[in-house]
Amino acid sequence: MNQGEELAPPAPARVDVDRPSAARMYDWYLGGTHNYAVDREFGKQVEGLFPLIKPLARSNRAWMNRVVRAAVDAGIRQFIDLGSGVPSVGNVHSDVRNALPEGERATVVYVDYEDVAAVHARITLEQDGATGWAGLVQRDLRDVPAILTDPEVERLIDPGQPVCLLLVAVLHFIGPADRPADLLGQYREWLAPGSWLALSHIAHDDAPPEAGDMVARFVSAYQSTSNPGWLRSHDEIVPFFGDWPLLEPGLVHLPDWRPDGATTIEKEDQARPFGWCGVAAKPSPRP
Repeated sequence: MNQGEELAPPAPARVDVDRPSAARMYDWYLGGTHNYAVDREFGKQVEGLFPLIKPLARSNRAWMNRVVRAAVDAGIRQFIDLGSGVPSVGNVHSDVRNALPEGERATVVYVDYEDVAAVHARITLEQDGATGWAGLVQRDLRDVPAILTDPEVERLIDPGQPVCLLLVAVLHFIGPADRPADLLGQYREWLAPGSWLALSHIAHDDAPPEAGDMVARFVSAYQSTSNPGWLRSHDEIVPFFGDWPLLEPGLVHLPDWRPDGATTIEKEDQARPFGWCGVAAKPSPRP
C-alpha cells in the first residue's frame, strides 16, 4: 500500500467509486490523496500506455502556478477555475494567497460538476480558512448562464473588474458536439476588459510519430471513463482565444511559458511536446 492509498478519504455520499474519474486520476498523477482504488488501477493502466503522464501533469500544474502568480503581479484579483477537479497539490487559492502583497484581497471560484471534486473542494477551503474569499460552484462548465449567475459567483466575482479565467487541462474533455469555441465565446463576452483567458490542452501534433501514437492510445483509453477525451492541434486551439491577443510568449509548450528558473526533471522535459498552453488578455473597447 502506498502513501496515497493510506491517506485516501472515505468516499463521500453519492460519489461513484466503481468507475474511474478523470478528476481523481489527475489528483493521483500529481501525488494527491483524493482518489480511490478504481482511479489508481485505471491510472496505472493508462500510465502504461503513456509513461509520461505524471511528468506532464506536474508540468501542467507548474504552468498554472506561474499563470496565477503572473496574473496577481498584473493586478488581477479575481480567479475562476473551470473544471477545477479535486483541489490537489498547488491549488489556485493557495497560489493566490502566497502571491498577494500583504494586506491585499483576492477571490477565487472553483467550478466542477463532479461530486467528489465539490466535496473535497469544500473540505479543503474550510480547512484552509478560505471560505470567506473562495468558493465552489458545482456545475458543468458547459452550462455558462447557470455558472455566471450562480450565487457563489455573484458573491465573489465583480463582472466589471478583470478576472483570470483558467481552463487547465480540461478542454480536451469537451468534444466537438459541445462546440467549445462557442462556449468560450460566451465566457469571453462576459469578462471585463483586462481579463485573462488561460488554457492548456493535451496534444501530439508536435511529437515524434511513435510518441504521438502513444498519446493517442492514452486518450482513447479515457473513452471508458466518465470523461472521454479529445486531442487537438496547435492550430485547432488558437481559435479558443477568439480575437484576444495572446500574451508573450504565445501558444507554446508548457515548460516554455514564462519559465521561472525552477529545476525541470528529465521526464518533464521529455513530456514537453504533449501539451500546448497560452494566455490571452481582453483588450479595452475601441473609442
